[in-house]
Amino acid sequence: MADQDKAYFAGGCFWGVEYLFKDQKGVLSTTAGYMGDGHLETVEVVFDPAKVDFETLTRFFFEIHDPTQVKRQGPDIGEQYQSAIFYVDDEQKQIANKLIDTLKNKGYKVATILKKAEKFYPAEDYHQDYYEKTGKTPYCHFYTKRF
Repeated sequence: MADQDKAYFAGGCFWGVEYLFKDQKGVLSTTAGYMGDGHLETVEVVFDPAKVDFETLTRFFFEIHDPTQVKRQGPDIGEQYQSAIFYVDDEQKQIANKLIDTLKNKGYKVATILKKAEKFYPAEDYHQDYYEKTGKTPYCHFYTKRF
């Protein structure tokens, strides 16, 4: 079995984040769930580091949601929608900090918080692959080039 790494991204409603990460090169699986104080809607991204690195995934994360919004994403409002990256090690923390600094230097008021990864709680089955199951498409996650 190939090497695997994990990344944890909270960018508003996990349905859209999961949907957009699922088809990225090197992503092996995605799981919608919760992490952190306030149980932020978080997506666990399992990836093959030989095919994609954490920095590439994190850049993508910042381009599929609005990292300047505080405790909301589009029409979804609440603490659980706060933008966050839960890092698993110091390397992920350093990469995330570097990208946040890059965005700030470009004039973005980044509200994304960085926290050490805690216990991840997978969401109920009906939340997994929500858009594939319902045939709907994300309503508050769109790709916007920022780097």
